[in-house]
Amino acid sequence: MDGLFLEYESDIACGYEPLKHIQKQQVVLGLITSKFPQLEKFEDVKARVEEASQYVPKDQLCLSPQCGFASTEEGNALTEEEQWAKVRLIRDYADKIWGE
Repeated sequence: MDGLFLEYESDIACGYEPLKHIQKQQVVLGLITSKFPQLEKFEDVKARVEEASQYVPKDQLCLSPQCGFASTEEGNALTEEEQWAKVRLIRDYADKIWGE
């Protein structure tokens, strides 16, 4: 397996300690919710990435929404523009965290 997609956007997600078992896989951190249109604060996302990097080197980490936007089809009412705003936020934050 080359990578793991893990949902870490909510308070019910477990901590990052299990990441200590990661070898060379990429770890995609689902830190951006697709349940609500509010945009996450950069400082919060960066802190979560830094916390995960205590267990996995930062160059093996990636950033994404917690489960894509499939949940908008059944219950989570994000408009198309709100979804694109989340995508732009992810790109912007990733550039700031990992460098352009």
